[in-house]
Amino acid sequence: MISDIHLSSVQLDTIREELEGQLFWRTRQLADLEAAVNDDTTEASAKSGLLTDIVSVERSTVVVRNALKSIAELTYGRCDGCGSAIPYERLNARPLACFCMGCQRSHENS
Repeated sequence: MISDIHLSSVQLDTIREELEGQLFWRTRQLADLEAAVNDDTTEASAKSGLLTDIVSVERSTVVVRNALKSIAELTYGRCDGCGSAIPYERLNARPLACFCMGCQRSHENS
């Protein structure tokens, strides 16, 4: 476990609040989608798309929960590619970023 966290407690709190907001929003979205699927008035043709949306939101929820877990474990903000610290500015703009910019470019080009 990497314990030399490079983000201040204020920065981590800011990102945690953003992620908690995203988790709340995604949880509500998931509940709405599930209600629509279970609604007898929803046409069968629409249910397939709703089920696809449910899977997508569930995956996103897992990603957000994992980011919140990594904050709690003080491993948040490290590049999955090279292990270097991801700058706060990038994390603030993209709290779910897993790569530094260099590794992100490499990842996108591969």
